[in-house]
Amino acid sequence: MKTLNFGTNYVRFAFGDLTVIALRDGYVDMPPSRLRQASGRAFGSDLPAQVILVEGRLRLSVNAFLIVDRDQHTLIDTGAANAWLPTMGLLLRALHEAGVARESIGTVAFTHTHEDHVNGLVAADGSDAFPNLDRLFVPQEEVSMFDEYERLARYRQRRLPFGDGFRIDRSITAIQAHGHEVGHTAFQVSSRGETLLIWGDIIHVPSIQFENPELSWELDADQSQARSTRQRMLRLAAQPNFFVAGAHLDFPGVGTVAVCGDAFRYTPL
Repeated sequence: MKTLNFGTNYVRFAFGDLTVIALRDGYVDMPPSRLRQASGRAFGSDLPAQVILVEGRLRLSVNAFLIVDRDQHTLIDTGAANAWLPTMGLLLRALHEAGVARESIGTVAFTHTHEDHVNGLVAADGSDAFPNLDRLFVPQEEVSMFDEYERLARYRQRRLPFGDGFRIDRSITAIQAHGHEVGHTAFQVSSRGETLLIWGDIIHVPSIQFENPELSWELDADQSQARSTRQRMLRLAAQPNFFVAGAHLDFPGVGTVAVCGDAFRYTPL
């Protein structure tokens, strides 16, 4: 996997026979109390010094990833558009900057249904962000959660539930990664002996959760399950010729994972 070109809001990678484009939707600042100790208790004055804060808050990048297989364009997650904070909603700008017409995207698949992953289906002007969308995949455990978004009502009859092991296409397979949300899913992308694990919200605070994967996130639906899943995903990603892509890893959010004793080390690509 190697970088081909990049701009402010995108990075294009060659990946086997495929092209992968990391897209920046923006960022969200969260209180440090969102990071939880293994006991579930929030940090206070004992917050580890290695945790990077911006004006006293945790800054989480918000990323989406486009897989291009010949003329087939599959987008994993869609960002928040204008549905949350003004620091997000750059996805369509990122696509334009990368020279990708939004009309070319025929498939969207969600890692889970939190607002910073699904609301970008609708552009800020209220139009369909991807007017030629043909397939819309939602984790089967979260279909009812998706249907609660009034903003996305037009898609309720179009969403397609999927589960563990489902093949989006010849290169992309869904992997159960529950914990952060009840249907949280990773996508394993394979081509010519390389594997990319697009893992959604497995890691929220990269400055410490690789080294201390037992640390959890307040907004995890099941912190214990999320902790177990994180360990499993990290061990999977530490194999040779594996890369990871994370929604909240510092943009562009792509890199490699290595085992370091009982911990892990992340190296941005």
